[in-house]
Amino acid sequence: MTALQVIEILVRIAWLAGAVAFVLGLVRMNSPATARNGNLLSAGGMAVAIVATAILIAARQQLDPVNFGIRASSWAIIVAGIVIGGGLGLYAARTVKMTAMPQLVSLFNAVGGGAAALIAIDDYLGIVRGAEVRLDTHVFIVLDIIIGSITFTGSLVASSKLQGLIPGKPILIPGGRLVTAGLAAITLVAALVLFVTGTPSLPLMLVILAAALIFGVTMTLPIGGADMPVVISLLNSFTGTAVAMAGFVIDNPVLIIAGALVGASGAILTKLMADAMNRSVINIMVGGFGGGDEAAGAAGAAAGGSVRSISADDVAIQLAYAQHVIVVPGYGLAVAQAQHAVRELADLLEERGVDVKYAIHPVAGRMPGHMNVLLAEANVPYPQLKEMDDINPEFDRADVALVIGANDVTNPAARRPGSPVSGMPILDVDHAKSIVVIKRSMGRGYAGIDNELYTNEKTGMLFADAKEGLAALTAAVKAL
Repeated sequence: MTALQVIEILVRIAWLAGAVAFVLGLVRMNSPATARNGNLLSAGGMAVAIVATAILIAARQQLDPVNFGIRASSWAIIVAGIVIGGGLGLYAARTVKMTAMPQLVSLFNAVGGGAAALIAIDDYLGIVRGAEVRLDTHVFIVLDIIIGSITFTGSLVASSKLQGLIPGKPILIPGGRLVTAGLAAITLVAALVLFVTGTPSLPLMLVILAAALIFGVTMTLPIGGADMPVVISLLNSFTGTAVAMAGFVIDNPVLIIAGALVGASGAILTKLMADAMNRSVINIMVGGFGGGDEAAGAAGAAAGGSVRSISADDVAIQLAYAQHVIVVPGYGLAVAQAQHAVRELADLLEERGVDVKYAIHPVAGRMPGHMNVLLAEANVPYPQLKEMDDINPEFDRADVALVIGANDVTNPAARRPGSPVSGMPILDVDHAKSIVVIKRSMGRGYAGIDNELYTNEKTGMLFADAKEGLAALTAAVKAL
């Protein structure tokens, strides 16, 4: 056995160790108590894989320069890519606001999908230049280009919608469904021609690339803001699948395993999110509700009823003398960066003997787990965070339900047919003995409809920014 063969075996063992770290890291991410360590473990596995790959490249260049020699400039590009990409990723992750986390996740999805597609494109250009390739690898290359390209443009559109660069409401393209179906047909036919003929064709590859890139745009534009958590999860699954395809293309097991983990977990999460909205993934992708944030005036009426405004002092009395309080966080809490303020209020209530829990709807916020991450940042005890199915039976005995910026996920209209949110499972906030809603205005949620909860006779509206309103409540409770 040659020295190069020994090194290749050791490198493959290192790749396997990195893949094991990914799996163990993902397992530890199941609990907030171990999620940080799980993330670090997965990152460590990736570092091991990168270092092992660099050692393999250097060894091949040194021991077999005829077959594996690369220029010094290639090393410079590799190092520059790691430094620049890693530096930008570190800076973005450390400086991003919690409200912008969904946009950042979408950008990361775009980068992952785009990188995987570029790997496949480079390999395909090698085929066009005469390099031999097996049929199965040919299939993986084409699938990688398709999935990676769709993920790239789709994620950029999703990120732009969340950032407000593109309106969050559905943007309908004239004949949009026919256009999307046509693009899918063009991509499929071109791919089949390549597979059947077995003859490399640069023009056909460019047709597939262009159709997939445009498909990503036409697929995502008609999707409204209320569906964005599901879309982000789906695109995350696409990213993982594209990375797995890239692993098959370059015969790298660590990419295959990492991509498969991300693809599978993203697909499972997408299904769970869609079920939480009582809708199918196909229905969401075809285009569902989502009308953007539309204001109806701070003192306006919702659903033809009257709205009762309430002061911070009145709310403080209810909270201070309650036995059970359920906090319902939503996107308004994230926008106001009020997670620390709600934790301070909850601590104060607990000192007075009040039982405080948090009701977490699966699609509250703008990405999967948004509220969990937001409240974890404020060190809210995880046992107090209750998922929808667990917390709904407790609303009947709750003295006060404190809703902070959550809209569509609390709308009783979902229980009645004929509404854009009909059938969507909601938090049973209206079952509480008293309801307090903190909102800046009577603005509608992303479903674009009025919330019938606001005209409920048990509901009092505290019109304020979430952070300012919670600070006023905390001060009022202290004064009692």
